[in-house]
Amino acid sequence: MYESNNSILSIKSDAFSTRIVRMVNYLNKNCDKIMSPLFNQVLRSGTSIAANIGESQFAQSRADFINKLHIATKEANETRKWLLMLFNGGCITKQQFESMDADCNEIIAILVASLKTSKTNLEQVVK
Repeated sequence: MYESNNSILSIKSDAFSTRIVRMVNYLNKNCDKIMSPLFNQVLRSGTSIAANIGESQFAQSRADFINKLHIATKEANETRKWLLMLFNGGCITKQQFESMDADCNEIIAILVASLKTSKTNLEQVVK
């Protein structure tokens, strides 16, 4: 199921992961250490999105490809929740939250569209 690393989904998820890493690095240096468990959670889920999209490119089957995209979607949704908690906890500003949330929502929309297409294609193969 190899697809080019130049797909819009790969590019956007890699860029988002980089933003997450940089944000967490900043938070670890500039915010109250009591919040560090949240930093770790958003780091794990936010970088997992790109990791699962990358794994999907070498899926063993169409079903495995779909599964990897489902996991990436779930991780993106989880990341949105952690970002909201960071905002509500005063770790990031409203502008920072809205920017990160918009990027995450865009990735989710692309993932949902890709899943819909992949499932339709899988059903056509099975028929």
